[in-house]
Amino acid sequence: MSTLITSIIVFGALLFFHELGHFTVAKLCGIKVNEFSLGFGPGLFSFKKDETQYSIRILPFGGYVKMEGEDEKTQDPRAFSNKPVGSRMAVIIAGPLMNLSMAVILIAWIGFFAGVATTKVTVIPGSPAEHAGIKNGDIITAINDQRISSWDQTVSIISQKPNQTLKVEVLRDGEKKAFYVKTMVDQDTGRGIIGIKSTVVRYSLLQSLKSGIQRTMWASSMILTSIPQLFSGKGVSDLVGPLGIAHMVSEAARVGIYNVLSLTAFISINLGLINLLPFPALDGSRLVFLLVEFLRGKPIDPEKEGMIHFLGFALLMLLMVFVLYRDLIRFYM
Repeated sequence: MSTLITSIIVFGALLFFHELGHFTVAKLCGIKVNEFSLGFGPGLFSFKKDETQYSIRILPFGGYVKMEGEDEKTQDPRAFSNKPVGSRMAVIIAGPLMNLSMAVILIAWIGFFAGVATTKVTVIPGSPAEHAGIKNGDIITAINDQRISSWDQTVSIISQKPNQTLKVEVLRDGEKKAFYVKTMVDQDTGRGIIGIKSTVVRYSLLQSLKSGIQRTMWASSMILTSIPQLFSGKGVSDLVGPLGIAHMVSEAARVGIYNVLSLTAFISINLGLINLLPFPALDGSRLVFLLVEFLRGKPIDPEKEGMIHFLGFALLMLLMVFVLYRDLIRFYM
């Protein structure tokens, strides 16, 4: 039961902050918002304040902010379609930006209260790292001539190089040294390892915020480089839906709250970046339509645009059903 509650809180926070971004900027731009909804389908709970209906719906696979004139023609001066292109772009991009901001805040929170894994290492006795000459307290600065700025980056590079020799550069007592280390293969994951652990340090508030920004940017770059694999079909097997995410949350919850927060931050980055893809029904597609409107000097018919987004939404729902089925088989059967 506690795992289910944790998963609901994680889903709710991710969706709430994304839609809150759209909602807040829409209100600041003077746009009439008819509904703020978390989830789709039949309503579970709702209330109305001023002109906006606030709803929680039964299917927790997304959410929406329904603005006047978003997908239809209207003469209302406060309608989304009647606002300047710049205002509408700001509303659309606010959702993904809120997700990225949420990740920065969560990572900074972890760094301030729990500490951050640094590139200052502890070497496991008898490991490839020890045999190569790396010592406790060494600070990894580069691997294969690629500059290292975080422990996550260190793990990512090493894990992708099983049974390969790596050039590892370290800083020891202010002096730079280079070692050549042959990676081992982790029997559980098949990933490369060299037998080092990170030193965890507590950061100040300013350092934590800086770390939050840096780690969010690094994770974003890793995700962006992997997105093309989705279109080639190679990355489809890595897709997970709500059930898969709930499974990962339950695994993280067994370790502790900070693991849950770290996972939430990573999912939030994914949600923000995926929403920026130029696929119908996603925020990125709406930005493309607005860019076309700006370049051609007149808007695209809202009803035609709405139909394209509806078709895109239908395709996304079909994909969601497929991913849900596969998650059910993979994690729960």
